Amino acid sequence: MENLSTIETAANSIVKKSANKPSPDSVILALIEIEKQSKKEKQTYQLQQLSGNWQLCFVTGTKKTREKAGIVLGAGRYIPNWVKITLSYSAPINTSEIPQQIETGTVENTVEFAGLKLSLSGPTKFIDKKNILAFDFTKITVKLFGGKLYSGYIRGGKESENKFATESVGKQAFFAYFLIQEKFIAARGRGGGLAIWGKLEN
Repeated sequence: MENLSTIETAANSIVKKSANKPSPDSVILALIEIEKQSKKEKQTYQLQQLSGNWQLCFVTGTKKTREKAGIVLGAGRYIPNWVKITLSYSAPINTSEIPQQIETGTVENTVEFAGLKLSLSGPTKFIDKKNILAFDFTKITVKLFGGKLYSGYIRGGKESENKFATESVGKQAFFAYFLIQEKFIAARGRGGGLAIWGKLEN
């Protein structure tokens, strides 16, 4: 429970602008312990639990070691208040082309700062047995002070979108979620880094 409380407090410090902010080292330790526990208990989730808008609160860097240990975690840091980064997941869309244990939907990743709003969006698929959410950004929208500057497919985006559902996850970007709560979520990225998001009220 202490580890969950640490992660929740870390998320609230950004989403709710709370003054109580755990040290980055304590947050990383809490994340690692919960990830271990999730794997041990074989915890499984569903894409529906990710539906909604989530603000990125905390991330870790990674360091590739020369030893066989592979990737180790770098320093953890909170997202500064001058930039807002959000993930928005849609409800699942049933698709007959892919196995039943895989749920599909869409994602939008938005970065806002200094009047600029950059949004990348595309398809997702969630492999519930592994809690892996693979995604691809196929479209981009750019706005400045609310006015749309551009919106359309990224180069090759239409083709990528069409083959996304059946393409191997090994070739795609993904998050491996090991913690999904009502107000906060945490995952490890394909590159090995850890991240926390806090739920935004609609």
